[in-house]
Amino acid sequence: MRVVIQRVSEASVTIENSKVAAINKGLLVLVGIEDADSQEDIDWLVAKIIKLRIFGDENNVMNLSVQDIDGDIIVVSQFTLHAATKKGNRPSYIKSSKPEIAIPLYEKFVSALEHTLGKKVQTGQFGADMKVSLINDGPVTILIDSKIKE
Repeated sequence: MRVVIQRVSEASVTIENSKVAAINKGLLVLVGIEDADSQEDIDWLVAKIIKLRIFGDENNVMNLSVQDIDGDIIVVSQFTLHAATKKGNRPSYIKSSKPEIAIPLYEKFVSALEHTLGKKVQTGQFGADMKVSLINDGPVTILIDSKIKE
């Protein structure tokens, strides 16, 4: 699994002119799923995301997690995170999982985040044409791949 984590002061997802998710301070998490992903990847990523200390403390030092600040999370499926760009100019998405594999993993990922965070995690809609709006706070953007674990 690959995720792009963005610290936001606000974020929302709109589908067909209808806002389906909106948060204030928290994280926007874009997630890409490949066939090799498993519950182990979900568990590792969820623990990393929830504990990631990227919010400012009283001295404005990044020492606090989303859980520490009682922040919110929006998760958006993003198959293009597995784009292969080595050949030519048109990305290949061959490594991205098909819906029959990706949807159950995506749902487990969201559920695990909710359980660990202790509250509802908002989402886009898997496979929909979504318009994602955000105000990136910082800006702070972090890439994490569960296969690399850096």
